[in-house]
Amino acid sequence: MRNQELIEKHIEVIPGVQHGRPCIKGRRIPVYVILEALATGMDVEAIKKEFAPITTEDINACILYAALLADEQELIPQAI
Repeated sequence: MRNQELIEKHIEVIPGVQHGRPCIKGRRIPVYVILEALATGMDVEAIKKEFAPITTEDINACILYAALLADEQELIPQAI
């Protein structure tokens, strides 16, 4: 799956939801919350349990999203 497809499948931006921050699709969980959880030592299984019902693929999409932002690629999901 291409980067853009993975992001579009798992990440969304909706104005008025979480102040328009990127979130896991269908949830009100911002991408940055998942990234902070990873950065502070939570493993994928603990994150999935804490933020159920997100998936490993959702978490991987968050990591990819951050990687692309760090590389300054413009693969940002479109606002709905």
